[in-house]
Amino acid sequence: MELKKIDHQLTVCKVAEISDIHTASDFYFIGKTDEELSLVCKTEDTPQNTLSREDGWRGFRIQGVLDFSLIGILSRLSGILAENGIGIFAVSTYNTDYILVKEENFGRALEVLASRGYTIV
Repeated sequence: MELKKIDHQLTVCKVAEISDIHTASDFYFIGKTDEELSLVCKTEDTPQNTLSREDGWRGFRIQGVLDFSLIGILSRLSGILAENGIGIFAVSTYNTDYILVKEENFGRALEVLASRGYTIV
């Protein structure tokens, strides 16, 4: 399985209003529930008025479009990283899954996954 590195530094934050988000950006995830409005974005695109934020994330995605019938892909990846003491922040889209790790663990995460047979591009 191929994993593609994301070149951007990323931020995970909470915002008060959708209008605070720079939706013209080419990379962001929005999650809205009855409790919060969360945003993952390029650090350079982080809104000024965040309620809470955590910088210093890097990420990769599973290459290709994943069929909904596939089982355990994210579980296997997160399990390998957990075995090596690397925490994750996962985001899923219709096509695939994205895994974010803290920047200081990014290189080690990719090395560990490569050693377990994943191709890093």
